[in-house]
Amino acid sequence: MSLTRDMVATYRGPHRVVARLLSMGQREDRALAILMAGCGIVFVAQWPRLAREAHLTGQELNALLGGTLLAWLFIAPLLLYFIAFLSHIFLRAVGRKQTSYGARLALFWALLAAAPLILLHGLVAGFIGPGIGLSVVGLIWLLVFLWFWISGLLQAGKGAV
Repeated sequence: MSLTRDMVATYRGPHRVVARLLSMGQREDRALAILMAGCGIVFVAQWPRLAREAHLTGQELNALLGGTLLAWLFIAPLLLYFIAFLSHIFLRAVGRKQTSYGARLALFWALLAAAPLILLHGLVAGFIGPGIGLSVVGLIWLLVFLWFWISGLLQAGKGAV
């Protein structure tokens, strides 16, 4: 399936999409591509909020964009690899059969599949600003992200030997 069809299918059943991705074999380049695409979309989602902040505070937009680019395309991937490693160690400690690749893929796919909601969050932050609407969209994104991640982790544990 195409990437966008997989993202839509994740909203209907995240475990099926993760199972299909895992059945393609362990490919670290695929996991890294999924991670970088997710981080790239999160970076783009920050643009409206940063434009609003630059306009309201008089800061330089390019400096804000540069800092956000550094954070999301260079630092966040390293942190997400570390979080995936910690989740793998935790699941192994509680007795779940889990591969480190499965833990990485579940986390990275959850980030990418929840991208439409993070884009909506960015638009609300840029056009409406802080308030109840931004909080609600952020909470919805968090819950969907956690649903995708946990479902992916459970599915990855089923296929582990």
